[in-house]
Amino acid sequence: MDSPDLYLVKQQFTLGAYKSLVDLTLPDPDSPDYTPTLVYQARAHLALDSPSAALTLVPADSENVAVKAVGSLARFIAGGADEAAREAALEELRDLSVEIEGDDGEASEWEKGTVRVLAGTAFARAGEVEEALETLGAGTDARNLEAVAYTVQIYLSIHRPDLARKEFERAKRWAEDDLLLQQIEAALGLATGPDAYADAHAFYTEQLANPSLSSPRLLTARGVARLLRGELAAARSDLEEAQSQMGGRPDAETLGAQAVAAGLGQAKAADAEQLFSQLEAEHPAFPLITDLQQKAALFDELAAKFVVPEVAAAA
Repeated sequence: MDSPDLYLVKQQFTLGAYKSLVDLTLPDPDSPDYTPTLVYQARAHLALDSPSAALTLVPADSENVAVKAVGSLARFIAGGADEAAREAALEELRDLSVEIEGDDGEASEWEKGTVRVLAGTAFARAGEVEEALETLGAGTDARNLEAVAYTVQIYLSIHRPDLARKEFERAKRWAEDDLLLQQIEAALGLATGPDAYADAHAFYTEQLANPSLSSPRLLTARGVARLLRGELAAARSDLEEAQSQMGGRPDAETLGAQAVAAGLGQAKAADAEQLFSQLEAEHPAFPLITDLQQKAALFDELAAKFVVPEVAAAA
């Protein structure tokens, strides 16, 4: 069983309270909480788009597979446009994924599960969806709830809510009423339909009531739930507060939701266009942007094949 301190760390990470998490003091290196806390802090830095901070935190000489995996993921993200650096980091994660399959008893189940989640995350970001799903154990009875959460997100990202729902239902058979399980259900609710919007909204509202776990990402999530419920004013309020808590610089998800909110209701068209342009400039790989670009390219391709007949001259 986790200590109270480590339990709080896991909750903070699950609910996106990354700033609070990175500000925590690491336990003594001899404490059993040291390695898990270090790994969660490094992952929080990555979630805050600061791979350099994660790499500074991770000991370069560690032999712990979970620590090595988070270092490899940080190098993959830090690689940016350097394909050689990114591929080298992916190979490190592939090697670690093979290493933990050996029955040598050195790595704990948590460490093995963490390697799978971090490797699967990198593979998904690299566009290797099948490799990511295989690494995460999709469709198996592997009891790793965090891997289930990432698997569900991948399936939702490729428009397979049916497979995402199967993963969730399978996990319900063995997982307790865990906070992460509730979060998975809320994400499914937002993606799959109006009957579940109220439950997702209630989950985010409940978590926001806890000041030790509240985060701007929860506000963004509730803002999205409110958008889907047609509560535009309340949604905009949540998104503005999330931006404020982020120091005035919204992350991609918050900015994307703000752009959508501005395009609805009585907002000025210029406001929506300005937010969309900002999203396109700062986060060109955001799904909303890439989806629009793909549809625009398809439209242009089809338009080029359409020949407008000449207007017949009057007799």
